[in-house]
Amino acid sequence: MRVLLIVAAALWGAGTGLVLPRAAHRLSVRPGEPWSSRCPAGHPIAGAYGGWLGRAVCPGAEPAGPCGTYGPGTRTVSTVTALACAALAAAAGGPHPETAVWVLLAPVAVLLALIDYRVHRLPDVLTLPLTATAAALLGIAAALPSATGSWPTSLLGGSLTLGTAYLLLFLINPSGMGFGDVKLALALGTALGWYGWQILLTGAFAGLLYGAVYGLGMVAVRRAGRKSAIPLGPFMIGGAFTGLLLGAFAAA
Repeated sequence: MRVLLIVAAALWGAGTGLVLPRAAHRLSVRPGEPWSSRCPAGHPIAGAYGGWLGRAVCPGAEPAGPCGTYGPGTRTVSTVTALACAALAAAAGGPHPETAVWVLLAPVAVLLALIDYRVHRLPDVLTLPLTATAAALLGIAAALPSATGSWPTSLLGGSLTLGTAYLLLFLINPSGMGFGDVKLALALGTALGWYGWQILLTGAFAGLLYGAVYGLGMVAVRRAGRKSAIPLGPFMIGGAFTGLLLGAFAAA
């Protein structure tokens, strides 16, 4: 059973990962700008659901042209998403309802990381529904017999703890953190709080640590200055991923 769950999670991640690069390209715009409807060379993006679903390859481009693709590498994104989903399923050690929540929402987290890395932005159209969906699905999971976490702590961890902490950090130093990071903290806190306060603190600290290491590394190789802004979202998500793995493994 465990192997089947891991395989199913990996297939879900691989399948959803195939459509993330196109969505990442379309959503990677500056605040106030409309979602991108063209490839880098200006060809209209067409396809299912208004062009949101499909391969991240411009059909109007020549094979060797500069706009052959308009998103990050599809194979890489699909592989990373598949590995993340498989790792979350493997850490659970069995069929727990919250694992389905993590695997279901993992592609959205990957999409947010891609967008933030490219344009230093976490769109409300993703962060706010992610928080609401995580809270609702975990509420359902808590009512099922094999759940291993706490829904009340999940809600407290998201809205009253991690969200508040990031809001304070934003108010103290608005140039060092975007308000999108505060909204993302609500969703990540909701997930991490499911496994308790220790996991919440571990995941939150890991995210800040990953971001600090990246920033110091960029300064060390002289690709950024001390006051340069870095996308914090991918590292917050990485920290939450670490916390969820630890929490699921401990609760298994």
